[in-house]
Amino acid sequence: MAKKDDSASKNYKVVAENRRARFDYAIQDEIECGIALQGSEVKSLRAGGANIAESYAAVENGELWLVNSYIAPYEQAKTWGHEERRRRKLLVHRRELARLWNETQRKGLTLVPLVLYFNHKGIAKLKIAIAKGKKKADKRETEAKRDWQRQKQRLLKDHG
Repeated sequence: MAKKDDSASKNYKVVAENRRARFDYAIQDEIECGIALQGSEVKSLRAGGANIAESYAAVENGELWLVNSYIAPYEQAKTWGHEERRRRKLLVHRRELARLWNETQRKGLTLVPLVLYFNHKGIAKLKIAIAKGKKKADKRETEAKRDWQRQKQRLLKDHG
């Protein structure tokens, strides 16, 4: 029998996660897109130095951009390093880009980055969400639901 190749699953690695996004926004749809990076940025991501908490995505001039994301400088690339908070181009199909533009411009929704990761092939990917901002009451409602679920699990565990 042939052995299964486990190298694909070893490559998957989450680099940065925007945990606050699901609290602040009502997620409607998620899209995986590629990200155009420089060599020193990839090295820095592999070392785990990134933050996408304050960033957002925007469609400008027929291109999708990731704005205000932070990738730490890579120490070994002193001369040929990268700018930490530069705008990075996101790679999606033309049809997806048209749909994203339509959602943000006409419906007034926001593109929020959720997770920056390396996929099973070792390629950097960014998962963005089409989202609508939550009001304070919506946030309280989400929190109440979460608390109830937690309490329900406790009760089931105690009596089960």
